[in-house]
Amino acid sequence: ASSPRIYGMGMGRAVEDIGPSWMEAVANPIPPVVVAKGQCQDVVITGPDLKKPGGGLALLPVPISTPGYDAAPYLTATLCVTRDPDTGIQNTGMYRAALKATDRLVVRMVARPGGAGGWVHWQKYRERGERMPISIALGAAPVVVFTSPQKLALDLDEYAVAGGLAGAPIEMVKCLTNDLLVPANSEIVVEGYIDTSVLEPEAPFGESNGYVALEAFNMPMHVTAITHRKKAVFNAIISQVTPSESSVIKKVAYEPLFLSHLKKTMNIKGLTRVVLHEPLTNLRPVIFLQFKYGSPQTEIWRALNSASSYITAFGKVVIAVSDDVDPSSVDAVLWSIAYRCNPKEDTHILPYRGGGQGAQYGERKTDSALLIDATRKKLMPPLALPKKEYMEEALAIWKELDLPAIKIPSPWHVYELGNWGD
Repeated sequence: ASSPRIYGMGMGRAVEDIGPSWMEAVANPIPPVVVAKGQCQDVVITGPDLKKPGGGLALLPVPISTPGYDAAPYLTATLCVTRDPDTGIQNTGMYRAALKATDRLVVRMVARPGGAGGWVHWQKYRERGERMPISIALGAAPVVVFTSPQKLALDLDEYAVAGGLAGAPIEMVKCLTNDLLVPANSEIVVEGYIDTSVLEPEAPFGESNGYVALEAFNMPMHVTAITHRKKAVFNAIISQVTPSESSVIKKVAYEPLFLSHLKKTMNIKGLTRVVLHEPLTNLRPVIFLQFKYGSPQTEIWRALNSASSYITAFGKVVIAVSDDVDPSSVDAVLWSIAYRCNPKEDTHILPYRGGGQGAQYGERKTDSALLIDATRKKLMPPLALPKKEYMEEALAIWKELDLPAIKIPSPWHVYELGNWGD
């Protein structure tokens, strides 16, 4: 997932088809099928082989993601499978897991309210006084791996959505030492249980919010088996400061997810695009919304509020722009704020938001959100740039002269904004 193009290759889709494919898969999931045997169980490691020096988890070539800071080698490209003890529905999340011993991990599911789907299951097992089964699959098919970090409904089986992406059911196999199902063609599977009565120290770890995550308490996992393919390939992603694989693997699916929620669930009119800002900010805090010119301000403000409240920790700063502004260009967005926004009338601060990712670096337990309407409210003069045909001719001459390649910014030629008569 180091670029949208590579992500598209993993899906078997063109980049422009990634978003529509996700929305189609969520709307039309294909349930997985259980098979008797999977390649992920060609080799089985259990019992004393998990504890011997150099055995168990020490057999895996797990890298140090942030040399000089990380407390341990971490599994990162994970399919962490847990099951709701009440409904029996499985959930899969991409949680980091630190190696503690040859037969022990600590899994970062966020042991606090607002944590991930696995945390909800952990809480139920904890209330029952029972250990929680967990299996960590590594190296499944890309369409399967891509579902793991997505913010899907807790009662929606990620493997059914992956089946929708693949156009066929995903084959699953029962684990050998717990009753969970994992992708049959995974490269490696780590099986075990989480002791819900205790938490263990975890981190430091170079996080995607741009800071090294400080030590916290998370879920200890006792490993009961490691199974893998013959000649298995170990998979990992790099997190750290974004853009990185940990943000790209989410961005291309999160954006259509937000767009679908705002347009279909909230029934907001005039919205054309959602962009989650990625460099350094890691998608969550800064969101740009693009609207057709003339969209009612009531719809714009409904969208700003809805985008900020849709998913916990997303939307600390939400900015609306008109359809002549490229929301993926921060320069264009700032230009729109500079000339189309009256801060007294076009901004609003929402108090009492929960702390987002990286909140541990702030001094307060609660946060707030800034909403900005930077859309065009009236007819305006054309941009002070040459017409498109002149700019295209200049670009052609530039290429003919074999001058250094240039990146075309947005905007790069004149366009009219209504205040220009014949």
